[in-house]
Amino acid sequence: MNKIIILPSEISQKIAAGEVVERPASVIKELVENSLDAGASEVKVEILDGGKKLIRVTDNGQGMSREDAQLCFARHSTSKISREEDLFQISTLGFRGEALPSISAVSRVTLKTSDGKEEKGTQVDREGEVLLNLSDVAFPRGTSVEVRDLFFNLPARRKFLRSDKSELSLIVKYLTFVALSCPEVRFSVAHGKREILNCPPVGSLRERIFQLFGKSLLETLMEVDYEENARRINGFSSRPPSGKLDKALQYFFVNKRPVKDRILQVALNQAYRGFLEKDTFPEAFLFLSIPYSDVDVNVHPAKAEVRFRDSQSVFHLILRSIERSMLEESKIKEIYLIHDKEKTGYKIEEASQAQLFRTPSEGKLDWKEVSFPSTTGERSSPRVLGQYLDTYVIAESPDGLLIIDQHNAHERILFERYREINDKKSWPQKMALIPILFELSPSQVLNLENNQTLLEEAGFRVEAMGGRSYALKEFPDIFRTEEANEIFLALLEEIEINKIQDKKRSLLATLACKTAIKAGQPLSLEKMEYLVEELFKIPDSSLCPHGRPVVVKIDKAQIEKGMKRS
Repeated sequence: MNKIIILPSEISQKIAAGEVVERPASVIKELVENSLDAGASEVKVEILDGGKKLIRVTDNGQGMSREDAQLCFARHSTSKISREEDLFQISTLGFRGEALPSISAVSRVTLKTSDGKEEKGTQVDREGEVLLNLSDVAFPRGTSVEVRDLFFNLPARRKFLRSDKSELSLIVKYLTFVALSCPEVRFSVAHGKREILNCPPVGSLRERIFQLFGKSLLETLMEVDYEENARRINGFSSRPPSGKLDKALQYFFVNKRPVKDRILQVALNQAYRGFLEKDTFPEAFLFLSIPYSDVDVNVHPAKAEVRFRDSQSVFHLILRSIERSMLEESKIKEIYLIHDKEKTGYKIEEASQAQLFRTPSEGKLDWKEVSFPSTTGERSSPRVLGQYLDTYVIAESPDGLLIIDQHNAHERILFERYREINDKKSWPQKMALIPILFELSPSQVLNLENNQTLLEEAGFRVEAMGGRSYALKEFPDIFRTEEANEIFLALLEEIEINKIQDKKRSLLATLACKTAIKAGQPLSLEKMEYLVEELFKIPDSSLCPHGRPVVVKIDKAQIEKGMKRS
């Protein structure tokens, strides 16, 4: 019997579908991209049970004839490319001809469509790979795709989907992303009878940001608009020294395609080095317009990544665009950034150490009393020798030297302390004299609703003020009033969507990270000794809560060997 066989078509098609359709958000991404490529000015998304039971995407785009409606479910059928050369000039969001066949392979699908040229539209019903019905239907110009019982024929795959709330959160995050790319399009999202998102068409990106994130965020942004060699960067990014404690609000678009690209993100954060407060990151809504032949969007089955022909030039384009915008801001007086690689010779991976930036003028950070109280008595922990680079504590042990990362060590100590407090449900709280008002994006609203009990257990009490406005009324008294809001929003973004115990651990780890001392902070000998003493009271303290090493040991034998004493 032969070892090599040809897989049956029903199996190979399900494997191919798995590359495109990972979860409900993947289905919505493919269908919404089709709607936008069809020229829709209105896209309506309806879902039930986080998209597991029902997804319906309706648009007023070009629609299809009966012949096209039948053909669109054939694998590799597409209206967007026709020859090999088209792969190097892709201007549409979709093009692979895999979306509808892949979705149909793992669900029950009803397609209704009309191109407006005939009196009647067309309805196609399919279950898996089987055509159940092809009939006339009264339908206006446009298309509606209804997807029911996702992964009904792949129970093992369905089992790995997250909770309804978690899947809904991922859907809303994607639709927020794509709504930014097309401010001229109306987007609406309903989960059952509840409307989650409703964005009427507007005339600019500024207005769409206002719709989704509110006035308070918009006021912290500066406009970016820079063009060079047929490439343009435009949009908005943080006005220094404003920043966030995470990278959640960094949105990038390449030729209006929403992308998650490391080159763009590294360049952005690099551009702000030295201009934002420590451990904060810029917010950004940046659009890169580039010749289609200079970017390859055909590198991932779900079109989630792109590849630039000249990534170095794109990297430096981001740097220069931010530099120009900063120069136009009256509060920024001195700016020293990397220019093009012909002048510096730096490569992207070298830029983090090579960049020149002005020295921040602020003094030493205030020390929180709660972190390092004075200590007395004998010390059983390793003997502290000093501090290196204001980041590492050097200590002596009987069999070698210990290099201790002060941030990771303090984070681990605080994590254990916060865990004890949380177990006792005794977080010391303070009440804001004046409630701290803020606005949340649709995805943040869902995250708050999903985790409100957990956040209250950690000492944060929030009240709805109408619409997407909220007020922070109480918070843990380890924070100053001016930092409580930023810490709360960071926690809201970083709580993992997983089991409740994992969420608690993630929240406590984030709290510890945000309140721990930072790299680059000078410490007195007393504080270093207390840090080391508390660290070595914790069993198995080799890693911080986020899994980073706390201590590196250089053995005595290794030192003696290097000194030719062994």
